[in-house]
Amino acid sequence: MSGLRISEIFYSIQGEGTLVGVPSVFVRVSGCNLRCVWCDTPYTSWNPEGELQSVAEIRREVELHAGARHVVITGGEPMLFEPVSELAAALRDGFHITVETAGTVYRDVACDLMSISPKLANSTPWLREAGRFAASHESARYRPEVLRQLMERYPYQLKFVVASEEDLPEIRRIVEETRAERERVLLMPEGTQPAVVAERGRWIAELCKEQGWRYSPRLHVELWGDQRGR
Repeated sequence: MSGLRISEIFYSIQGEGTLVGVPSVFVRVSGCNLRCVWCDTPYTSWNPEGELQSVAEIRREVELHAGARHVVITGGEPMLFEPVSELAAALRDGFHITVETAGTVYRDVACDLMSISPKLANSTPWLREAGRFAASHESARYRPEVLRQLMERYPYQLKFVVASEEDLPEIRRIVEETRAERERVLLMPEGTQPAVVAERGRWIAELCKEQGWRYSPRLHVELWGDQRGR
């Protein structure tokens, strides 16, 4: 059976980006070409899990959530997989579609918002794996030509996970290289615990004020912490 390996489908609210707070069904595709050291969904990257499901099966499960009008196709890295185009086309009949991607792979998909989160140097797992995945991650994490292609083709937001003020020069460089529109650039704090997110969020908000970028909360972390399926 052709289809996608799905780790989970759940109904929650969008916790990040320009649609924060919107009730959404999340379809989490399992499998990723990156290995971010702070990855909060290791069950889709470091240790991928899930069952193969057809597009029709996924659509039926999404439709169980009668109140939903938004669907977020996320991962892992959904753009790795050819059937994601069929899935997005099938779901867009009736739903607003957001695709969440690291921006390392281009694919034609039917979507209303391409949520692109380029991975900074802070994501490379040099210490965690003593180089096991670090070299491949480092070589794949930033593809400016792919970012530009996605940004030209789709309505987009460019969303950065910020761990320290040392990340700012790299963010500035990516924004300049991709010619991103200022109001589409979002910064959000790295962290899976509400206290950490709140502490980092205060100085990241000041950076956004200085640069004219947008601040993105991590509302799901504030409400539920590091809890799966939320």
